[in-house]
Amino acid sequence: MFATLRKLFGSKKLNEGIKIIVNCEKLETRVALLENGSLEEYTVERKNDESIVGSIYKGVVRNIEPGLNAMFVDIGLEKNAFLHFWDAIPEALDSGLEEIQRNSKKGGGGDGKGKKRIQSKDIPDLYPVGSEVLVQVTKGPIGTKGPRITTNISLPGRYMVLMPRNDQLGISRKIEDPKERTRLRKIMSDKLTIPEKMGVILRTVSSGQKVRYFVRDLAILVDEWREIEGKAATTKAPTCVFKEPDLIERTVRDFLTDEIDEVLCDDQAAAERMKDLIGVISRRSRKRIQYLQTTTPIFEKLGIQRQIDDAFYRQVWLPSGGYLVIDETEALIAIDVNTGRAKNQDKMILQTNIEAAEEVARQVRLRNIGGLLVIDFIDMKSRRDQMAVYKAMKERLKHDKAKTQILQISPLGLMEMTRQRLHESLNITVNEPCHHCQGRGMVKSAESMSVELQRRLNSILGKSEAPGRELLVIVNPDVMDRLRTHDGELFVELERRHNARLTFRSDASYHREQVVVADAKTQKEIRE
Repeated sequence: MFATLRKLFGSKKLNEGIKIIVNCEKLETRVALLENGSLEEYTVERKNDESIVGSIYKGVVRNIEPGLNAMFVDIGLEKNAFLHFWDAIPEALDSGLEEIQRNSKKGGGGDGKGKKRIQSKDIPDLYPVGSEVLVQVTKGPIGTKGPRITTNISLPGRYMVLMPRNDQLGISRKIEDPKERTRLRKIMSDKLTIPEKMGVILRTVSSGQKVRYFVRDLAILVDEWREIEGKAATTKAPTCVFKEPDLIERTVRDFLTDEIDEVLCDDQAAAERMKDLIGVISRRSRKRIQYLQTTTPIFEKLGIQRQIDDAFYRQVWLPSGGYLVIDETEALIAIDVNTGRAKNQDKMILQTNIEAAEEVARQVRLRNIGGLLVIDFIDMKSRRDQMAVYKAMKERLKHDKAKTQILQISPLGLMEMTRQRLHESLNITVNEPCHHCQGRGMVKSAESMSVELQRRLNSILGKSEAPGRELLVIVNPDVMDRLRTHDGELFVELERRHNARLTFRSDASYHREQVVVADAKTQKEIRE
């Protein structure tokens, strides 16, 4: 296997550089992003559970909730979508971008002084109940909540994002070089013919690229928007007028940048499709995509599966001997940092916390964790050490494509951060709650089950008017062992008190918390 890989990639070490591994199967497609052999991002898309984030719908406003400053829109899904008033204001501009004013000859919009600015209070009049509205999904359904939508539609391309209803121009803040920012501003103002009332955001990957790439990207996106407009005008709501591309196409669009050294795919048709998609933009990039024929699953062959399996563990070990404990709840994610085998010294504590900060940044990307996160670091007395941990976390999060906001460590030793949540986390996507513990992660002890059983039998026999009643009790073998060895006398006393007869039986198919109480003569289960 390694000989094959060396032939593909020359003498370069397999664990060096940034690689994308694509695994295509009948039921699902998986994409892994590796940085120097470490799994940094992992995405799964199943055939019957494709993402709708980015898709555009023509919907119907079903009801308006002024108290929530929101409306609910029927877009043809099981649950109505949630549209906040602020997401319905066309003038909103992404706060993560630097706004660039169009000059008058290009923008055609003047200074906008005579234009009335739309406010949230105007939204119910603009979109009354029953009206049709063109919206884009910004967050998919999560748990019991329906999707979240916006009227601020954007179409992502390779190097830019087209905003067909917003005439602002912007450059990603992640492009920090002042000279490059000046060059890109000049390209937008002098080289690109952007249609009136439309805007463009240049993505991070646009840094250093030639003008012709931008011109071609803009033309493709404008044509795409014209098709969406045409479909929206001729179809009846609710309907989908634009479907977000599948995982293969999104990978080419969003991840296959100049930083990527190689792409390995175990499906020849998918590999050829990726080459065709990237070939429209860059012919040189086609060479980086390789089809790897293998009888062993590609993720196992390259050691990725083991890293994926580790992603579901509650406990994550650090190089210094410390470890993280990650608990995912509906409201927030709690991450606890522990010293573990690490020695309790100031330098070691700092090292463990820095390792923890870097690992937390990796884990949230890998597990696709979003929402509010609270990290409880090991206590540090020095403010300088606290700032070192904060900077390490902030630096590592620069690699994350999701929007993040992070606060410095509080006097209680806690760091709070938020991460944009667009989809269900990896844990929820792949797993489901345990039928035994109902997602609690724990089951009741045998002693607790014995206490509850005594209470239940007392209640049943206390309500029975017939003396000498016979009951059959079926329990898990662990609970039966507890009844025999510790609590037998208690149940004998219960029989005497109620003048009843109890027969116990164990069933290995029963889980710990499963108990059946039945009438011994009729075998009919007794339910309270």
